[in-house]
Amino acid sequence: MPFALYMLALAIFVMGTSEFMLAGLLPAIATDLDIPVGTAGLLTSAFAVGMVIGAPLMAALARRWPPRLTLLVCLLTFATCHVVGALTPHFSLLVLTRVLSALANAGFLAVALGATAALVPKHRTGRAVSILLSGTTIATVAGVPAGALLGAALGWRATFWAVAILCAPAAVGVARGIANRPPQPTAASISPSLRAELALLSTPRLLLPMVLGALINGATFAVLTFLAPLVTETAQLSEIWVPVTLVMFGIGSFIGVVTAGRFSDQRPRAVLAIGGPLLVIGWVAMASMATLPVVLVSLVLAQGALSFAVGSTVIARVLSAAAQAPTMGGAYATAALNIGAATGPILGGAALAAGTGALGPVWIAIALTGSALVISLLWTRGRFDL
Repeated sequence: MPFALYMLALAIFVMGTSEFMLAGLLPAIATDLDIPVGTAGLLTSAFAVGMVIGAPLMAALARRWPPRLTLLVCLLTFATCHVVGALTPHFSLLVLTRVLSALANAGFLAVALGATAALVPKHRTGRAVSILLSGTTIATVAGVPAGALLGAALGWRATFWAVAILCAPAAVGVARGIANRPPQPTAASISPSLRAELALLSTPRLLLPMVLGALINGATFAVLTFLAPLVTETAQLSEIWVPVTLVMFGIGSFIGVVTAGRFSDQRPRAVLAIGGPLLVIGWVAMASMATLPVVLVSLVLAQGALSFAVGSTVIARVLSAAAQAPTMGGAYATAALNIGAATGPILGGAALAAGTGALGPVWIAIALTGSALVISLLWTRGRFDL
């Protein structure tokens, strides 16, 4: 695999740390800013909404920009937003910084996914996507728990400073690893127009895997965003177990994305047919046995693996279906992931507000993955030509 791909994964690691780290910081943020934990969860949704909007917007605006320039501008903007977030005492401004940093993250990820598809032959797209997304899974293994521990020791604002600082080596890696090839002046004559690329969104071949990706990621974020109360209230564990549980989720997600990378190109339907039902069963088991600490931690590991194995396979299918949209395909994949990442925490927070207890988000995950399972079964049985 090209060295540039690993440099992109490094930057995704930094951004993934920021995206996921709130799962272990929400109680501290809520206490510091004097807001309910459910309200603090809107920070996750705000980030995801920014990603949904920013992915197609940034991809469209920067489709003729040099890739390295686009990636570096996004990283600089991302770092600046975290500096402001670390300084502000106002929840509304913190929400704004999350939206803006998400726009930068979306632009980066959309360009990175597009670059990934262009860096390797089509038959290795799934493997390349798994390497790129491994930056996110490593963030959940190392970056997010480290952020939770740093937040516990020095306050949640310290984690924002840490992310801003880590953007520097990521920027150096991108600057050295990605060629700053100039925009192709004749691209308009040989590449699809923006209108033609957008028109692909009306095709079931693209829409169906996007819907699957949104449902799977929505379920994951519904639980992950509110994992802290699940650990401390339902399982009755101390707060130190929150980062430990996040590590288990990260290890599982890394295993899942690596495994999917080996099979998603040749046997995507098999991955979905096996992984989909197991994912639903896992969420049901969590809802039933979350009061048992050992079982909860084990299920977090398993669900991390299944969520990312199924999710990365679906996203590889999105990129394959969007092959005729070379500049917008990455944006479509990013939007699919983050529609789920925005919806999941909103639904999970609503379940908490409705008095369902810490298990409410898990029941939301069951409903979302159940819906995805029905669609994926129709897919694997040939009802949809994906």
